[in-house]
Amino acid sequence: MIRKDWNPWHGCHKCSPGCLNCFVFYLDSKRDKDTNTITKSKTNFNLPLKKDRQGNFKIPPKSVVATCFTSDFFIEEADEWREDAWKIIKERNDVYFLICTKRIERFNKCIPLDWKDGYDNVIIAVTTENQEKADVRLPILIDIKAKKKFIFVSPILEYIDLNKYLATGKIDEVSVSGESYENARPCDFEWIKKIKETCDKYNVSFDFHQTGSNFIKNGKSYKINHFKEYSQAKKGMEYLEKIKRGEK
Repeated sequence: MIRKDWNPWHGCHKCSPGCLNCFVFYLDSKRDKDTNTITKSKTNFNLPLKKDRQGNFKIPPKSVVATCFTSDFFIEEADEWREDAWKIIKERNDVYFLICTKRIERFNKCIPLDWKDGYDNVIIAVTTENQEKADVRLPILIDIKAKKKFIFVSPILEYIDLNKYLATGKIDEVSVSGESYENARPCDFEWIKKIKETCDKYNVSFDFHQTGSNFIKNGKSYKINHFKEYSQAKKGMEYLEKIKRGEK
């Protein structure tokens, strides 16, 4: 599937250990921009509805739309804009909207009146970086109503035991990544391997999508160029699949 980004609003507040070296704050600092100021997009709020000169949607059907990844879809300051965003999401029922949040406790206050068991084209993902935050956020994720539920272990700061959450059969995918840019904290491949084993145990889809800039494998530390973090993670995934097949 094609992945597209849609940021109907921008800005966030640090609320968790995983936020320490947040890439949004880092990139905004390079532009002398205050990330703590939450602003509605002036030009791209309705991006999923925009069409090109040929009359085709700029975000084509069957795309996965990473929604609000430079903010949090459930952040309080966006309460006045969210209803209109939900209308856009409902109208574009031919694409999947991936909504990732650290504020899952606000979920039931922020869904539309016709949500019922969830929109078919919405994936709700919770971000967790350590065991403490996993044990706070994931029970809420398990209990909410949504057609698809993902766990983003990002940035991973330690091994997280997901057994009791995946055993429920209510998680569709786990995706893991390390931390990027300056002062990135370590991402140990041993943690990735163990989480992959847990996903395999419960037949849950797994993705290692980014190594982070400070990657550890077999006890050796590697500084990874940011633009190679994704390709190196892809190699890591290939290695993990070989382990699963017994080729390593």
